[in-house]
Amino acid sequence: MLLTKEQQAILDGEQGETLAKVMKTMVMYGEAFEAEKLVPITSTYNHLVTSFGLKVMSPVYDLMQQLLDAGVASGQKFSVDPRPLDKNVPANFLQNFVFNKFMYTKQDFYEEQLEKLGLMNEDAFSCTCYMDEVGNKPKKGDVLSWAESSAVVYANSVLGARCNRNSGIIDIMGSIVGYVPYFGLLTDEGRKATWVVRVKTTKKPEAQLLGSAIGMKVMEDVPYVYGLSDWLGEELDDDACSYLKDFGAATASNGAVGLYHIDRLTPEAVEQGESLIAEGAREYIIDDEELARVQREYPVIWKNPDATPKLCFVGCPHLSLAQLKSWTERIEKALAESGHKKVLIPTVLTAAPKVLAAFGETDYAARLKATGVITSYICPLMYMNNPLCKKMPVITSSNKLRTYTSARYYTDDEILQAITKGGKEA
Repeated sequence: MLLTKEQQAILDGEQGETLAKVMKTMVMYGEAFEAEKLVPITSTYNHLVTSFGLKVMSPVYDLMQQLLDAGVASGQKFSVDPRPLDKNVPANFLQNFVFNKFMYTKQDFYEEQLEKLGLMNEDAFSCTCYMDEVGNKPKKGDVLSWAESSAVVYANSVLGARCNRNSGIIDIMGSIVGYVPYFGLLTDEGRKATWVVRVKTTKKPEAQLLGSAIGMKVMEDVPYVYGLSDWLGEELDDDACSYLKDFGAATASNGAVGLYHIDRLTPEAVEQGESLIAEGAREYIIDDEELARVQREYPVIWKNPDATPKLCFVGCPHLSLAQLKSWTERIEKALAESGHKKVLIPTVLTAAPKVLAAFGETDYAARLKATGVITSYICPLMYMNNPLCKKMPVITSSNKLRTYTSARYYTDDEILQAITKGGKEA
């Protein structure tokens, strides 16, 4: 790897032993992927994936403390993934005992470390840091050092920024030295599509289901998607961005997609069109039957597949303000049709703290609360990591949550049916 004089000086220890170790880490990371050089990070803020104070993560806290003791803070302020705990989210005595006495015992300590290292503010905890309310929205062409998979794929695809699917800790290492290795999705060649996906459904496909199908097919490759703009339009408005947020999270978690192009919609597809498609790209056609097959083949790992759901999570990744309003309207309408006043299953809608604050300033907040639905800032995945939750039949419309936990996936319509009327058939 070719280093500049400034980079080599850091590696040689001219700015201290700790910073030299950080630079060595980034150089070794780059060499593992045959990167030819390091390039500057150009985004205003960074985003860290590691937000949870799990007791077993003591090496992370030790590392952070070494950085603090050496006076080495992040070169950028940063946001972080969601907090794992919220007393307002339903949990029984044993679950709370495990959460507070065994799992997240270092949460307060770790958040103090994050604040000293450069946390943007006390509310900067969300996997959707790019929401306007949160304030960490990269510009087109910005080079990032992020690791959160759903945020990386959104930044690359919808915003046109450039970021590889880094691992946790690498994200803050890059931010500290101000450089990341130049390979993969940072390069023009690495951003070319090696798959052409043609969406030929008779109705607007479920975002999480379509993303899942594509992720499992293309894995870590880049897809160029035709036909989806027929349903979303050709403008990245709130509805389109919310859809692509959920779509991308499913491609990233059910596969390992870090970038997708939507014909006539996402920035690079609008500017470069079919020139983004690499020679010899493979093709995948998705119709109604294919989506039905994908959903049908999801494994059900509940001990009793016919169990009555005890909890429902919506919002992994976190919901947008527009989605919170939409869910409020849909739940109200479905309850009126069913004759029920409140949801039949404890239901939690999750969103960033500042998105929830903005929601709270509207009349929608009181209306949603009247339906019995709970809003929270937590990470549903971190909640479900409690081993006792494996015995709990939890439903979700998040394919990411389904993939990483025992939660069972249903479409938005099926979720709405279950929580307002019972059953799952829309």
